[in-house]
Amino acid sequence: MDFATRPLRSVLYIPASNERALDKARSLPTDAIIFDLEDAVAPDAKAAGRETLKQALQQGGYGKRAKIIRTNALTSEWGLEDVRILRDAGADAILLPKVNTPSDVDNLADLLGPDMPIWTMMETPMSVFNAREIAAHRQVEGLVTGTNDLTKDLGSRMRADRLPLMLALQSIIMAARAARIVAIDGVYNRFRDGDGLRAECEQGRDLGFDGKTLIHPAQIEGANTAFAPTSSEIDQAKRQIAAFEECRASGQGIAVVDGTIVENLHVVAAGRILAKAQAVADMAAE
Repeated sequence: MDFATRPLRSVLYIPASNERALDKARSLPTDAIIFDLEDAVAPDAKAAGRETLKQALQQGGYGKRAKIIRTNALTSEWGLEDVRILRDAGADAILLPKVNTPSDVDNLADLLGPDMPIWTMMETPMSVFNAREIAAHRQVEGLVTGTNDLTKDLGSRMRADRLPLMLALQSIIMAARAARIVAIDGVYNRFRDGDGLRAECEQGRDLGFDGKTLIHPAQIEGANTAFAPTSSEIDQAKRQIAAFEECRASGQGIAVVDGTIVENLHVVAAGRILAKAQAVADMAAE
């Protein structure tokens, strides 16, 4: 799966041991699912959870949704067995928690082989300091921000503007963009607060994240809306491309749209907007 060319606006955590949730996820309009064996599964249910998830993935029915398995940390008593049992279960990527350095990713890559994409949780100060090197790993195709764990480790307060996390958020995005891979924002904990979710999604979008991790299906619509191109953005992108092409064809030096100069970099950005809009439309058509 080419994660860079598909929408990842909404990335929903689903407990890997919950058969009802696994079945319901097949009909939810989320772009991606993280099947969670770590935080969402109690220690005494982890072994059964692996088998439940394996059966659900083999049964299929998740359509175009990206399927990502979050295993337990490899240093835990469950992580190695998670990978052994689920590496060939049909997921599109394995999400590794508690990553601090590229060597943590190497350990997983050795178990998976070279063909399985890896996503990493960026949830510790050390992971943020090493974000560039982690993102540059040959097998890493996505970074997922763990804002709750970062807040805990930093000893900072949760604020609506997320100012205490801003350095970490921007570092993760910078690393992902330098490596040309996906960057996903952290969760919004108050799942019944639609206005708060909308504001945080819009902030994450404006910072440059590709989408947001979610903890409840009620959050999907808000994330899908916030991270999709608007009709006005699509219209402007089309007009920018048309004006630039017309300018080049006529031999003129400068194209102008809505009183603003349009250069090649704007055309590249406009092309990305149209490509994302088409990908979103294709996802919805399913």
